[in-house]
Amino acid sequence: MQTKSRLFDDLAKVAGGAVTTLAGVKAEVDGLVRQRVERLLAGADMVPRDEFDAVKAMAAKARAEQERLEGRVAALEKRLAATAAKPPRRARRKAAGHRRKRRTA
Repeated sequence: MQTKSRLFDDLAKVAGGAVTTLAGVKAEVDGLVRQRVERLLAGADMVPRDEFDAVKAMAAKARAEQERLEGRVAALEKRLAATAAKPPRRARRKAAGHRRKRRTA
């Protein structure tokens, strides 16, 4: 019985050492993968997230301003069309047969 117990102890130590070794290998592989990915991203000419968010906010602000100005232009065009449809005041008086009375002093 003593040999079986010792054999299990030795197997447990070997298994524990293997787990420790595998954990070290995993950490090494993770580090290498991280370095490769960082190098790949650096060479890909990608924009950092904060810069992207800043440009996105600027674009949203510009779009809102454009929509506001489109509304203003539409209102001005409507006013212009309404005033262009009316004849000038003088022409309206002549068409109605009104004459301006002159004062005589």
